Amino acid sequence: MPPTCHSDITDGLNQRPARISPKYFYDQRGSQLFDAITRLPEYYPTRTENALMQAHAADMAHQLGTVRTVIELGAGSCEKARALCHRVRPACFVGVDISVDYLHEAVRRLRADIPGLDARAVGGDMTQGLALPADIPRAQRLVFYPGSSIGNFDPPHALDLLRHMRALVDSDGGLLIGIDLPKDVAVLEAAYDDAAGVTAAFNRNVLTHINHLIGSDFVEEQWGHRAFFNQEDSRIEMHLEASAPIRVRWPGGERHFAAGERIHTENSYKYPLAVFTTMLAQAGFSRAQAWTDERGWFAVLHARP
Repeated sequence: MPPTCHSDITDGLNQRPARISPKYFYDQRGSQLFDAITRLPEYYPTRTENALMQAHAADMAHQLGTVRTVIELGAGSCEKARALCHRVRPACFVGVDISVDYLHEAVRRLRADIPGLDARAVGGDMTQGLALPADIPRAQRLVFYPGSSIGNFDPPHALDLLRHMRALVDSDGGLLIGIDLPKDVAVLEAAYDDAAGVTAAFNRNVLTHINHLIGSDFVEEQWGHRAFFNQEDSRIEMHLEASAPIRVRWPGGERHFAAGERIHTENSYKYPLAVFTTMLAQAGFSRAQAWTDERGWFAVLHARP
């Protein structure tokens, strides 16, 4: 593990309130649990985005034009990229994810499903900038970032990430991105606190993952899952709450948590469409077209420099 990763985790644990970056959700088990979340009845984003992209597939393909390379950030299972690649027929696909083993298997399946596709897996933390293999052509690139994952970053960091995406494409390239729109609070909160407890297991699993990364001694069962909508900031927040006084140790450090004290693990911002279009322009994507579902719950945007 790189030293920066260790210090990133321990610095977050020592903050008040403590924090763990959501990028650490995605070890092998975390990736599998997230795939399970996307199939839950309460979790509307995945099925809404999929239906939206199917309903507007022809128009999207027309607007995208010729795509030589698809670069999917946070690729995970590559299932959404599979459908996109079948439509636009790129010569090359690059999946980028922090969970490398899971990604390699997903890219292998994609390669088998689309013969002739030059499909690559690149492990890395996209928030730190991204170095692609030198032989990936710059011409006609499409950065693909589905699933409203941009909402996991607070607005300044989301803008930085959009600027990283802009740096990956030239004037003949573009970005295809999904965003979750504001909606009824009950719908939002159910999506992040499902009745079956899958999201709770996903949230707690981050503790086991960082145990592996930094040698800490968190016990998942000692922590409760909390998810709620923060109206003022227009975001879902996920936390882990100590069920009793807990002392957590790791090599070179420790932290005492009082009963009820929380670790902030994730935000998921819900951007109004006009606000997000302005952010795209600030990042260097001056032209954007949006498609939304009939309920106005979700949007997919194609943005060009």
